[in-house]
Amino acid sequence: MLGHQEEQISLAELLSRADTLRYNGRYEEAEKLYLKILEQEPENAAAHHGLGLVYYLHGGDFEKSLAEFKKAVELEPENVAYRLDWAKALTTVAPLEEDPEKMMELLRRAKAEFEKVLELDPENQEAIKQLSYLAEWGV
Repeated sequence: MLGHQEEQISLAELLSRADTLRYNGRYEEAEKLYLKILEQEPENAAAHHGLGLVYYLHGGDFEKSLAEFKKAVELEPENVAYRLDWAKALTTVAPLEEDPEKMMELLRRAKAEFEKVLELDPENQEAIKQLSYLAEWGV
């Protein structure tokens, strides 16, 4: 049992280091640490979220970013921050779509996520603001 507890502390420390690297713009190093964490604990929602942010912020690998955000939300569906980041990423990616139907599908998915954020946190100003933008776009 003690060994498992030490592993958890170690993963928590790795996650903290990865987050700090990401905050400081050291994305490649952060990505390596997040991936190391996920090798040891594939269901670590925080590592999936952090990796999603790395892909989103560095190099604009939006497909990978969306997949990581989605995984984090699946693992921790009540986490408002994860849902908010996923929804905002969807609204960023949607206008890049050449297929108008695919674009609208992404925007509708984002709207559903912002609505879920408001179910979890009815006063969430970011979700309220984003939903008003989507309404202006007819979503």
